Amino acid sequence: MNTSFLLFALLNPLFALLAAPLYMALIRKVKAYAQGRKGPKLFQVYYDLKKLMKKEAVYSPTSSWVMRFTPYLNLSTLLVCSLFVPLVFVPEPAGGLGNIIVFLYLLALERFFTALGGLDAGSTFGGMGSSRSMSLAAVIEPTMVISFAALAFVLKSLNLHKMFALTAGTVLPISPTLVLVSISLFIILIVETGRLPVDNPATHLELTMINEAMILEQTGKNLALLELTHALKQFLLMGILINTILPIGLSTEIDAGKIAVSTFLFLLKAGLLAVIIGLFESAIAKMRLFRLPAFYVMAFFFSAVTILIEVFA
Repeated sequence: MNTSFLLFALLNPLFALLAAPLYMALIRKVKAYAQGRKGPKLFQVYYDLKKLMKKEAVYSPTSSWVMRFTPYLNLSTLLVCSLFVPLVFVPEPAGGLGNIIVFLYLLALERFFTALGGLDAGSTFGGMGSSRSMSLAAVIEPTMVISFAALAFVLKSLNLHKMFALTAGTVLPISPTLVLVSISLFIILIVETGRLPVDNPATHLELTMINEAMILEQTGKNLALLELTHALKQFLLMGILINTILPIGLSTEIDAGKIAVSTFLFLLKAGLLAVIIGLFESAIAKMRLFRLPAFYVMAFFFSAVTILIEVFA
């Protein structure tokens, strides 16, 4: 393993872990302003996580090791995923790490254990959320495969490191079809992180809950780990979208100055994307559950069109 990758393996997960909660807070802030409120402070989410980490976890008497194990497994899985997604600099290739097929399997593992944790407590809400999540996963996972396949078609690789090495140094997308793929990636970002119109993370109404229902029985530091996992997943999917559609500033060299500039630009681009997500959520209502596949089909359509263009153009 080379020095470049070792530095990447140290810095990339740490950067993602520290920055991820900030963008959860920024989206909430944008939504609050759109509704005429001030909303919580930007760093309130860090204070909440710190407070939860100090609290003792309380378990349902009917729960098993699954409920205790899930928060640690999920956060570990997303930290491994962060090795697949270069955020501010692209390291030299190391052992084929960065394969999007493995990346998708890791996301599926996280989703599976979250649903299992929701079922394990034996509560009605947990079972309802897990059931809904798995039903929607049956539709969105094939769409995710098609979307990432379209990305691989355009950038001629299954490796995210090689893809971003190709896009690094450019200001605009290297191919017009990447704009179509980006629409699919944006929809996947909304669906996978349980945002409107798929789910409403700001409500505990039984008729609308999906992700919140699955973690309703989690408490204390376990809840903090699951919230951190959720923020990390959102940040990594934002990173894929940003470095696909707007890769300006992404560094391919181990240079302190270039990495600092790249980090600054990435934080700005992520901030802009968070504002767009916040405005998008403020402008749209939650869809009925049985109408959600129509939303997913949009992502499938744009990805399928991209593949057809790449094959026949």
